[in-house]
Amino acid sequence: MIYLFIVSIVWAFSFGLIKGSLTNLDSNLVSFIRLFISFIFFAPFLKIKNLPRSVTLKLLLTGCIQYGIMYSVYIYSFQYLLSFEVALFTIFTPIYVTVINDLLNKKVNFYFLSSSIIAVLGTGIVVYNKIENPDFLTGFVLVQLSNLCFAFGQVYYKNVMNGLKDVKDLQIFGILYLGSLIPTVLLSLVTVNFHTVIITTNQILILLFLGIVATGAGFFIWNYGARKTNTGALSIFNNLKIPMAVAVSVIVFGDDVNLFNLITGGIIVLGSLLLNQYLINKYAANV
Repeated sequence: MIYLFIVSIVWAFSFGLIKGSLTNLDSNLVSFIRLFISFIFFAPFLKIKNLPRSVTLKLLLTGCIQYGIMYSVYIYSFQYLLSFEVALFTIFTPIYVTVINDLLNKKVNFYFLSSSIIAVLGTGIVVYNKIENPDFLTGFVLVQLSNLCFAFGQVYYKNVMNGLKDVKDLQIFGILYLGSLIPTVLLSLVTVNFHTVIITTNQILILLFLGIVATGAGFFIWNYGARKTNTGALSIFNNLKIPMAVAVSVIVFGDDVNLFNLITGGIIVLGSLLLNQYLINKYAANV
């Protein structure tokens, strides 16, 4: 779980950085740049000589969906939503993780589902606010598509890698980022007017941070951690970043947030993690 916790802290800063500094850039261009940086970072570690072609295709598909499509629609949603609204609409990710895992494994695990629903309730308390943005429905749909892509990718990656022997995550992770470039390149060619693109020094630094740390190292550690934990804990950690993001928005970016809701919701999310671990220990034979 420590891997997921570390990444959650890093990702907590992404909401404010994207909304505050990158919304004037085309969302597909932002997605392409940060994912291309991630691919360059991981390319030297690739070892795919003996990797079956079917596995390579599955990893390309995973990267295409989990990172490529996910990032394009996620960043585009900031055109319609405020930062706290994006955070609000990501509370359904734990349920998506649990449901997708059950579908792929053709079974329903009520222990994981119950702890995931509690995590959703806790996170909802943290980010609850009156939504006055008239474009919120469009933003909501975009974020849900992003959530579904991210949930599918991490569960599918876990299933693919668990079926392999003597293959380290570091040796194949560049394939995922290569797959992520496919949709972002195509979308950028359609939506970006490259003759008018101006990227400031500050934006370059933020893109480097997002590409190397938040996206590159972050997703690698996240997917590695996903393989080391159960689906219930994985789904809950998908929401742990939200109260963290709200806390960062208060301390770092100076946003006005209801501290009572932050503390209350954070306690509930933590409680859902403890409940998940209790259920795993008590009903290990059924998990």
